[in-house]
Amino acid sequence: MFSIFILTHNEELDIADCIQSALLSDDVIVVDSFSSDRTVQIAQQYPVKVVQNEFISHGKQRTWMLENIPTKYDWIYILEADERLTPELFKEALQAIQNPNYIGYYVAERVMFMNRWIRHSTQYPRYQLRLLQKGYVWFEDYGHTEREVCYGETGFLKATYPHYTCSKGFSRWLDKHNRYSTDEAKETLWQLRHRSVHWSNLFLGKTEVVRRRALKDLSLRLPLRPLIRFFYMYFILGGILDGYAGFAWCTLQAFYEYMIVLKVWELKQAEKKARKPNLTPQTPSQQKSLLHTHS
Repeated sequence: MFSIFILTHNEELDIADCIQSALLSDDVIVVDSFSSDRTVQIAQQYPVKVVQNEFISHGKQRTWMLENIPTKYDWIYILEADERLTPELFKEALQAIQNPNYIGYYVAERVMFMNRWIRHSTQYPRYQLRLLQKGYVWFEDYGHTEREVCYGETGFLKATYPHYTCSKGFSRWLDKHNRYSTDEAKETLWQLRHRSVHWSNLFLGKTEVVRRRALKDLSLRLPLRPLIRFFYMYFILGGILDGYAGFAWCTLQAFYEYMIVLKVWELKQAEKKARKPNLTPQTPSQQKSLLHTHS
């Protein structure tokens, strides 16, 4: 058996369904970052443990819970509130943790948007590390999200999980991605200045995760990134086959990319302004002194 962590913040619309899917395990822990809605009250109606911790970042929140929250089992599955654990995935995970050669497993998500599985434009199968052995995996921040640091071999599960990415409405999505784009802009600026494209990983990477990260590094350097992203997702990946929902999804992703581009420009302008010497006197006495100097 394995324990399950559910990460939450203002998830009253999703938390009940998420917990119900997770109760296949007898050790479910909700890690809440002080929600202001009914998330905690709803969670407490189920046989789960609720722990609250102030949210700083995705990477720090995950590392904190792994280090500080005791669990019944050494193996952990991580769920977001808008994700679900399926019986097929649970069964395969139970079998996977018996293998002593791996310390973690990647699982592919099925993005559910506008009542449809967006299969093509989401680069399916797109893998996330979800099943891990405590003490061998940690997380670090990367843009608005996190990246795992693994001390051992990892594998891939065949079963997938649904991710209801816009279950709380478009307004919530826009608000969330407005915040995300700020973190992504900071990360983008750092990447452009300190990292280069790993061309070998882009074409010859051993796993989908390695190739996707190399593609991300390349995409940061492309001109007209929002338009390129839309074209790539809609036509090359086949988002056009996902119908109207696919068009809406690709449009939103291109818009998100454009927000990042604008905020990178904004950060650069702020840096230029900070480096520029301030020649304007700040006080009346300074103004008088400057006039006297030029007279």
